[in-house]
Amino acid sequence: PNAARAAELRAECARGFEGIVQRLWPQLEVVVVGTAHGAERLYCDALRQAECKGLPFYCPFYWAAGALLGVNLWPEEPVPRFLLCPDWAFCEFLPCPAEEEPQTVLLGELWEGREYGLVLTARPGEYRCRAGEVLRVAGFHKQCPVVEPVRRESQVLSVRGESIPEEQFCRSLCRAVGMWPGARLIDYICVESALLGSSSGACAPHYEVFLELRGLRDLSEGQRYKLDQCLQEDFPIYKSFRFKGSIGPLRLHLVGAGAFAQLREALGSPLPMPRVLREERLLQLIQSTVIS
Repeated sequence: PNAARAAELRAECARGFEGIVQRLWPQLEVVVVGTAHGAERLYCDALRQAECKGLPFYCPFYWAAGALLGVNLWPEEPVPRFLLCPDWAFCEFLPCPAEEEPQTVLLGELWEGREYGLVLTARPGEYRCRAGEVLRVAGFHKQCPVVEPVRRESQVLSVRGESIPEEQFCRSLCRAVGMWPGARLIDYICVESALLGSSSGACAPHYEVFLELRGLRDLSEGQRYKLDQCLQEDFPIYKSFRFKGSIGPLRLHLVGAGAFAQLREALGSPLPMPRVLREERLLQLIQSTVIS
């Protein structure tokens, strides 16, 4: 109904989408996001580089297993840290790496710089469970611990027991993409070759990576090898297995534009999907979009 505003929007879209958010809403000061850590940082980084260029991002709360656990009191820091609030949920912590007979510790027994697995009882009377989250104690605010989410225990690549977390794999992937001129990473998933069965070939167990890129339609063999090379540089145990031949060369596939949007639709949720995919039905969907 507002013809003048509609004309403004059309004019700004015609100029391109880089920095368009601030052009459309000049008084906008901050972008509030639900998650800004782990592999979900990929989406935040993409927005920072394009549509939301020039705007700070702020992740105000930390959620896990459906429970609100902490608040971010430091909005200007690039890496979110969260103050755990003692009366929001009952939290226990398992020291990492796991001991033979693990014993949980409470908020007052945490040590700065150490990592812990989160054990959660969200509400009185509900069952106690491991949330699958690993946290690092970054410090203390008065007597309450301040934590940084590190990784999800279930999201690891491990064809030979190497256990590479999805967040660290994402860093290696982004570093490799930076070596491909003109390429911008839109989304990705990685699967272990055993999930593909006979279609993965007869070579040693390996990783199969599906990428959606913008600005690059194909990759040379040398470019494809960059990702495997980055993984070897970042993870000595992976390099050792590759050298011995017990892990085969990583295979990389490019998928069509919008493939991951279709996959999220199949999941029935707009939320980011697991980076380490383990469901055969969803894998078949993503394989159908491979272009090279």
